[in-house]
Amino acid sequence: MASEAFRLVSPTFHNGGRIPRKYTGDGQGALKDISPPLEWYGVPEGTESLALVVQDIDAPDPSGPIVPWTHWVVLNIPPSIKGLPEGFSRKEEVVGGEYAGIKEGNNDWKVPGWRGPKPPTGGHRYQFKLYALDQMMNLGNKVTKEKLLDSIEGHALGDAELVAIY
Repeated sequence: MASEAFRLVSPTFHNGGRIPRKYTGDGQGALKDISPPLEWYGVPEGTESLALVVQDIDAPDPSGPIVPWTHWVVLNIPPSIKGLPEGFSRKEEVVGGEYAGIKEGNNDWKVPGWRGPKPPTGGHRYQFKLYALDQMMNLGNKVTKEKLLDSIEGHALGDAELVAIY
């Protein structure tokens, strides 16, 4: 598909930058918990599907070490599309057409879709990691980050990462 480096970007924040408030749990009303727009380039040759995992990599576990907190899991993204639009998560009007077949897995609140950052203290890093896979994932109805990551082992052709702060 491409010979350039596989990369993941957002038109609304840059790698190492700050996530805008409307994509977080701190936004107001309708401008809250909106999934951010994402774009990708240089998808590896032979990619059959893409999968996305977004997690707070600084989330504290009350009982001890840092344990990443999952904010979004998306799988079976066709490699023919070049990104996900703002507000993609849980929107009926974007599930058809070129987005047909994309599945949102459960986040760590145990619900499907995007849940924006709202850490108890500021300065948490949010990792957006996109995986290029050599097959579609058939994982049933309740997909979690753990189930996805276990099943893509040996099927990842590459990955791209975007990290932002909130």
